[in-house]
Amino acid sequence: MRFARCVAPEDFRAALLRCRNLHSAHRRSFHCSARRHIVKPFLLADIGEGTRECQIIQWFVQPGARVEQFDKLCEVQSDKAATDITSPFDGIIKKLYYEADDMAIVGKPLVDIDIQNEITDQDAEKLGDTSQLKEQNEKHDQMASTAQTEEQQPQKVSPEQQSTHTRDSTRSKAESERRTLATPAVRHLTKQLNVSIADIDGTGKDGRVTKEDVHRQASQTNQQRQPEAPRQEESKTISGDKIVTLTPVQKAMFKTMTKSLNIPHFLYSLTVDVTPLTRLRQRLNKHREHDQRLTPLPFILKAVSLAFTHHPILNASMDTSDTDKSVLTYHSAHNFGIGIDSPSGLLVPVIRNVETQSVGELARAIKALSQTAHQGKLQPSDLHGASFTVSNIGSIGGGVVAPVITRPQLAIVGIGRSKVVPAFGESGDIVKREELVMSWSADHRVIDGAECARAAERVKDYFENIESWVLEMR
Repeated sequence: MRFARCVAPEDFRAALLRCRNLHSAHRRSFHCSARRHIVKPFLLADIGEGTRECQIIQWFVQPGARVEQFDKLCEVQSDKAATDITSPFDGIIKKLYYEADDMAIVGKPLVDIDIQNEITDQDAEKLGDTSQLKEQNEKHDQMASTAQTEEQQPQKVSPEQQSTHTRDSTRSKAESERRTLATPAVRHLTKQLNVSIADIDGTGKDGRVTKEDVHRQASQTNQQRQPEAPRQEESKTISGDKIVTLTPVQKAMFKTMTKSLNIPHFLYSLTVDVTPLTRLRQRLNKHREHDQRLTPLPFILKAVSLAFTHHPILNASMDTSDTDKSVLTYHSAHNFGIGIDSPSGLLVPVIRNVETQSVGELARAIKALSQTAHQGKLQPSDLHGASFTVSNIGSIGGGVVAPVITRPQLAIVGIGRSKVVPAFGESGDIVKREELVMSWSADHRVIDGAECARAAERVKDYFENIESWVLEMR
C-alpha cells in the first residue's frame, strides 16, 4: 500500500509565495498608459458667402461643460441669418473667447476644447496653434482653483447682504433666460434706450421680446424717471449724442446698397386695378381658416413669373467682375426674393422656382419663410440666389416707391398699399375701385425703358383680367 507524501506547512507557504510572485510578474508585463488630453482652440469657420465676422447671439455651453460631437456650442448672427455652431469633437470646454453680443471673427479662436477622442487630419485643420496655450491654460486652472478655494471658505454675510444677493441672482437668472428670446437687434436697442430686457414682457411668439416691447418699456421708464421738466442745463446732458456700431444686418445693407447705387436705374410706375383680384381672393378665402387666407403677394409673384416668360431679360443677371467683358445670364428658374420687415431689420429670403408652383404652394412657402425670418432662424442659403426681387412695402404703407436694384439682378418691383377710390365705370357711372401702385426699377445699362414698360403693363393686364391667367397657367 502506497501512502501520499506529507508536505510541511513551511514548504507549502513557500510554494504559494512563488506562485503569487510569478502571477504578479505576468500581470505587470501587460499595461497601458493613460491617454493624454490635448487642449486646443476651435476656430470659427467661414459660415457662407465670404462672411468675415458674426455676432454671438447666445452660448449653449460654459467652461467645464462636457460636449460630444455635433453638440451645439453657440448661436451666431452673420449678415442676415442665424446659425448654430456645433462641436466637431468630444471633449471638455475650457475657455470661451467671446461674450454674448460680441463680434466673432472668422478664422479666429472661438473656444478652447480639451479633445478626448482621436481626430482626422481634416478636423485638425479646424484647430489653432497651441504653442501659447499651455501657459494660459495653467494660469486659467490656477485662477479657477484659487476661486474655488475662496468660495469654500466660510464668510460672514449679513441678512441685508444675503437678501440683496438673492434678488440680484434671481434678476440675473431671469435676464439670462430672457436673452434667448430676443434677436441681436432687439438687445442692441435695449442698450441704446438704456432699459433692462429682464423688465420687459415679450409679446412675440413664445414670449420673444420685440422692438415694440422695448419702445413701450422705454417710454414707461422715462415717464417714471422724469416726473418734472428738467432745467435747461440738465437737458443738455440728457439729450447727448450716442455713438454706436452698425449691426450685422445694417452692415450688410450698407455694403449692398453702396454697390447698387452705382447702377443707372430706370423707374416706371403705374396704377393697377386689383378689384377683380380682391373679389377672387374673397371667394377663395370664404371657406379657409384665418391663418390660411390668401394675401395678394402669391398672386403677384405668379403674375410676374408669367410675364417673365415673355420678357426673360428682367429675370437675368449680369457679371461685371471683368469690366471689359461683362457676362449676361438668362435664368430659367424664377427665384424671387421677397422683402420681409423682421425684428432684425429688412430681410430678403428667396422663393425658388416660382414658375413651377401654384398660387397655393407659393402662399405656403411665403408664410413659412416669414415665420422663420421673424424667429431669426433663416440660413445663409435662404438669402442668396435671387434672380428678381419683389418688395411689398404696401404691408407698411405708402404708394409710389423707388426700389433699389440688388446686384447682380437687373430689376425689382415695389408694391404700394392698395386703397379704394371712386372711378368712372364703362357706362360713365361712379363705381368703387381698389387700386395699388407698382413701381418698377430696371438696370438701364442692359434693359431699355420700353421692355420694362411692356413687362409692367402685362402684369397689370393679368390683374385687371383675372380670367386671362387660365390660358397661361401651368
